[in-house]
Amino acid sequence: MAKRIRWAGVAMLLCFAALFVQLNNIQVVKAHRYATAPGNPRTTDTVRVDPRGVIEAADGTVLAESVPAPAGNAYGYRYQRRYPQGGLYQDVVGYDSPRYGMTGVEAAYNGYLVAHNAPVKTIGDLFTTRVETDTVTLTVEPALQKAAATALGTRTGAVVALDPSNGDVLAMYSNPSFDPNPLAVLDPATEAKAYAAGNAGSPGGPNFPPLENLAYADSFAPGSTFKIVTTSAAYEHTPQYVTKPYKVYTCMPPGTIQGQTVPLCNYANEPCGGDIAQLLPPSCDTGYSLLAQDIGAQNMYDEATAFGFDQQPPIDLPPSPFAVSTFKPPSFYQHALIFLSYAAIGQKNTSGTPLQMAMVAAAIADNGTIMTPHVMKVIRDAQGNVVARYTPKVWKQPDSPATAAAINGLMQQVVSAPNGTAHYVGFNPADHVAAKTGTAQVGPNNALTTNWMIAFAPADHPTIAVAAVVPNLPGGATGASSAGPVVKAMITAALGQ
Repeated sequence: MAKRIRWAGVAMLLCFAALFVQLNNIQVVKAHRYATAPGNPRTTDTVRVDPRGVIEAADGTVLAESVPAPAGNAYGYRYQRRYPQGGLYQDVVGYDSPRYGMTGVEAAYNGYLVAHNAPVKTIGDLFTTRVETDTVTLTVEPALQKAAATALGTRTGAVVALDPSNGDVLAMYSNPSFDPNPLAVLDPATEAKAYAAGNAGSPGGPNFPPLENLAYADSFAPGSTFKIVTTSAAYEHTPQYVTKPYKVYTCMPPGTIQGQTVPLCNYANEPCGGDIAQLLPPSCDTGYSLLAQDIGAQNMYDEATAFGFDQQPPIDLPPSPFAVSTFKPPSFYQHALIFLSYAAIGQKNTSGTPLQMAMVAAAIADNGTIMTPHVMKVIRDAQGNVVARYTPKVWKQPDSPATAAAINGLMQQVVSAPNGTAHYVGFNPADHVAAKTGTAQVGPNNALTTNWMIAFAPADHPTIAVAAVVPNLPGGATGASSAGPVVKAMITAALGQ
């Protein structure tokens, strides 16, 4: 009998232990998951009765907050969302609309922003239910965000600035922009009007709707900024061609490359040729077109994907199919190798988002490493305790440190050499800028240009990497003349020169 009692006692102790473990699992380990689960009735109810958490910039500037709602509003909400900075941060923060849902950080970090049961931290918490919201602090620096908006002005375009050492998104801005406040008011007619206007395109300009995020969810022909990827492919896969001299051309005549039916000319028909060190500063299209043939389609594709092309970028914002930059697979080029040449100079079938091209610059700046881009810096609860903090992590390693160092030097020549395409942008020599311009011919009869610049500074210990694009400009616009001043403004704001 005593033996049976002992076994029964052991069984009861094991049951109590299992109960204790499961209680901790539910009340502590999985508390946040359950508290913010869509099926939780408390989550549904709290939207109507509780405020959301604050979203703030890196310096504490409030970007989104909840304020008391008008009595008798159509949704019966006690609070509504307010965006004190208007449209300046909409590319990152997004909006929270009762009618149209959430975008940006509002959506990505909704589980922290929505009122939820506080996690159990003390024995007393087991017997009470505390409701709280968290504050999401972003990596975005207001001085750089404002510099991007000011530099773009009324022009359609986008700017992304990263800290290459850790992936912090220092700025992300696109124009046309929009004020998210009308989308957050608790009046269906006002919301509908604002949403329709936000999807109508920019007045008098290219059809880029304000609600479309040009910075990370739209892509453009990257032009000669893609030559950084092509140069990397040569160094990484076919180093024997790095020092090969290529014939001097103003225009390559039809038939020079398989499938070529029209001349392929350098910008303004300028003559250029030589090895990579001579080709990159003046951005020699003919030389890079021939270099691409030597590198080969498979090596070009492998290097492009190593930089993140043809993949969803890992940024902590809602994913979008339009966020994927593209480079065609080798089979695409087998019947017309001329398209490989165009791809290698960022034309025709190659596309890149501003975020992707900022990561290309950041890779060279950070010894060949692409850190995962992110907008969340830290999340704190109502008492100021850290709930989550971003830990930097590597996403890609497209280049060796030796390759990155070599290309870094070439990009400095783009700025400092008299024949460098960024030589006359007017960068402060003290900023020690490394850059690459891009001018992609687009539109009917190539009558328009999409204009780029990517850059980082200071070149010997980079703290900022930038990509700027100003698409679909007529006439003689170039990357240096259109995007160059934007990048210059960003670097000046970052370095304080």
